[in-house]
Amino acid sequence: MTDHAWVEAEVTGLQLRDQRLERRLRRLMEAMAATPGEPIPVSCGDWAATKAAYRFFDNPKISESGMMAGHFASTALRFAQHVARSEEPVLILQDTTEFLFKRAAPEKIGFTKTVNGGYYKAGQPSQLKLCGLLMHASLAVTTDGVPLGLAGVKFWTRDSFKGTAALKRHINPTRVPIETKESYRWLENLRQSVALLRDPQRCIHVGDRESDIYELYCLAQELDTKFLVRAQTDRLAAKSGLDDSEPHRVRARLAQVAWAGTHEVDVAGKGSRAAKLQVKFATIETLPPIGKQKRYKPQMLTWIHAVEIDPPDPKDEINWHLVTNLPVTTLQEAIEKLQWYAMRWKIETFHKIMKSGCKAEEARLRTAERLVKFLALVAVVSWRIFWLTMSARAYPDGDPCEVLTTSEITALDEIDAARPTKRLKNRTLHDYMLQIARLGGYLARTRDPPPGNTVIWRGLARLHDITIGLQIGRRRSCG
Repeated sequence: MTDHAWVEAEVTGLQLRDQRLERRLRRLMEAMAATPGEPIPVSCGDWAATKAAYRFFDNPKISESGMMAGHFASTALRFAQHVARSEEPVLILQDTTEFLFKRAAPEKIGFTKTVNGGYYKAGQPSQLKLCGLLMHASLAVTTDGVPLGLAGVKFWTRDSFKGTAALKRHINPTRVPIETKESYRWLENLRQSVALLRDPQRCIHVGDRESDIYELYCLAQELDTKFLVRAQTDRLAAKSGLDDSEPHRVRARLAQVAWAGTHEVDVAGKGSRAAKLQVKFATIETLPPIGKQKRYKPQMLTWIHAVEIDPPDPKDEINWHLVTNLPVTTLQEAIEKLQWYAMRWKIETFHKIMKSGCKAEEARLRTAERLVKFLALVAVVSWRIFWLTMSARAYPDGDPCEVLTTSEITALDEIDAARPTKRLKNRTLHDYMLQIARLGGYLARTRDPPPGNTVIWRGLARLHDITIGLQIGRRRSCG
């Protein structure tokens, strides 16, 4: 891959309508990818480039959708290439995250939510508004965990809060049209992803309990695509016969089903352990909420219940209720769906890269319009870090030229040549990514897990500095 190939791939099909703006976006993307987590002046390198970057983010002719049009097109291309060589589906992971900022004039950005900020002396609770932006993203991921790219992104902020909990005492939320709710973003991203990827049957839209929306299930059926959602609502179930004693709720109906078997999973993180789950599943005709039964039809959905046997701490118990329009007839198929849902954590990792790796919340831009464009750029850079990390795990014997630039490979070769003991033996993708991880502090001991995103983004920053030093050295030697 040439030095600018990956950037060119992510900006092909831009909708900025000005070649000068397109060139500036290319330079910004290259600079930020080479220095993840650094402030804009450090990434740009001098005052002229920094000023040009600030003008770019402040330009009213530029929108985040126009900036990301090229990346969306590249995501569709990678998706098409993947489905052409594999029979496995692609998981479209949806989730929302918040970017919080501290500003003297927070009204120029907006707010995300209110929190309890303690108590006044009189004992009255203090409600604080958090300044920031929200981002709802759809990340296309293979079942091997390789992120193919973003298939949809939506940014927004809030001006004020109406007290949702208080409103529920006066208004039944199920009677409010979905188009007027903030949760409509789940349907918008689903529609955008299907339109972009153009193969709805190969897509499985995965979401957490926030995406347990009946309108989403109906939209998936309308678009002929699949979904897998963790349910939080105990929905109405249609009667399967004339038995009046039959439970009219899904979970009560599912409780009558015998356990199909067990499955063991490894729970990572603090207190990692092997958890044994008992699993059951059933296909149940599910009814829409009472207030929406005139507008939406019943759905034949599959419900999966997985609960941990003898958890060490009841607070950490795994207890999943999943709902899908995919067929599940065997225990193995149910386990497969559990494994796919577990992949949802990948989008949380993507958000972590944006916040911890690229330090998106440390940006000093003062308005929401500027920050949204900055976050759109950070999202593409974060995707590349994640893509590099997971590609090395999924395709360790792959060609490094397919994911790394010529300058990165050349610098790693020169670093290895200067060592008394060579580390690049097979020159595979795994070998090169391992050297980048070592630059980021990875120890590569025998029992260490594969390199993670943290050591990769640190290693990429150091590799960039080393590359510049090598280039300067070559110029002096030539002179």
